[in-house]
Amino acid sequence: MTTELTTLISGLDLDLIEIHGRDNELFEELTELQKSLGIMHGDRPICPFLRPYFLSGSRYREICRAATILSGAFDAMTRSALESSELLEILGVSAKEEQFARYEPRYSSVAVTSRLDTFLFDGGFKFLEYNAENPAGIGDQSSLERLFSHIPRVRRFLADNEHFFPKPEARLLATLERAYREYGGTKLRPNIAIVDWAGVDTRSEFVILRDYFESQGYSTVIGDPESLEYDGRHLRLGNFEIDIFYKRVIIHEFLERYDESHPLSRAMADGNVCMANSFRCKLPHKKASLAILSDDRYHRLFSPVQLEMIAKHIPWTRRVGYGLTSYQGDDDIDLIELIRSERHRFVLKPNDDYGGKGIAFGWESTESEWDDAIEHAVSSPYIVQERANVERVDIPVFADGIACIESLTVDFDPFLFMGEVEGGMVRLAAGSLVNITSGGGETALAVLKDH
Repeated sequence: MTTELTTLISGLDLDLIEIHGRDNELFEELTELQKSLGIMHGDRPICPFLRPYFLSGSRYREICRAATILSGAFDAMTRSALESSELLEILGVSAKEEQFARYEPRYSSVAVTSRLDTFLFDGGFKFLEYNAENPAGIGDQSSLERLFSHIPRVRRFLADNEHFFPKPEARLLATLERAYREYGGTKLRPNIAIVDWAGVDTRSEFVILRDYFESQGYSTVIGDPESLEYDGRHLRLGNFEIDIFYKRVIIHEFLERYDESHPLSRAMADGNVCMANSFRCKLPHKKASLAILSDDRYHRLFSPVQLEMIAKHIPWTRRVGYGLTSYQGDDDIDLIELIRSERHRFVLKPNDDYGGKGIAFGWESTESEWDDAIEHAVSSPYIVQERANVERVDIPVFADGIACIESLTVDFDPFLFMGEVEGGMVRLAAGSLVNITSGGGETALAVLKDH
């Protein structure tokens, strides 16, 4: 971001603290507005911030280009994995996951909607994870934009500086319909079902999306996998005939409870519902997908431009296990000894989990804690990933009746819709783990014209 933009944003922050440093009335209004807009995680408002996160247009376009190219790389890896037992083993795909991944979705992209979780830093960015399952946050963005329109100083800043707010909820609907057409659907306004377990913390987002879809003329319901019925031709929730099954339920949780006899499984096997994302998205969603992308043994799978983006933006990643690997030009290095001796360089992550569960940061661990983490990782499906630089941003935060400027870790996670970017989730937190489930906050993205 240019010095001019940085100066403008710093001025806005100082004004917000001067005007609203102890503005209990505004803080209560913002909290109640979040409740009414549905931008909640369980019973917790997700945004304790007084402004959006700003990206310059040039940086936003750079991130979009890289994300689009790498989305194609994940698709290429997935197609190759379906033909390779070696790749399936690296990914940690179970026999049941493989069985379900072979149900043909009948549209072109592996993921209709996905998200690349990204750390920004001065001069660059790294994509740390690929959420190809059911990325949250799409429905929050327009509501967060409305939230900040409630603050006069922010309204004036936006009026004085050319900008735009991306519209991921509109792109989501358009892409669901595109997938439905590629699948072979012919209804003018297909019926949409948003499906996850009853009582999940993200339900408020489903309500936002349902209301938006219906405002555009698409009949939409929210349902639970337990309530699905299938008659051999149509998948239903009660009397509601489902054309587009917008999957928000996590696949491994679904497969723990059900098998091929479940109504959804049968409808997919018969090709009688457009499921987005399909069971196939589980393959690139595995964090070990980044181990395949970053390992030069598998570079044959990718195009030259994809390899260029991998080298620049995918951190070194490997499945944890005994044996030799390559690292920084050494092709015969013991992986476990490397991890143990250089703990300040690495993070350990479960291969297939969410919400920051089970993550261990080497630079925040004692030697004994790290040894225990390695022992656990060897016996469980885990990846090790090289530490990425991370940007901290000064941003006005309100809590307990007081507003102040805090320096927080930030990630910007672009949303992809069949490989094309529209906006993204912005998360901020005090520590290394930047995650809403683990207590972080979320704000809107505003893209400013370059000065």
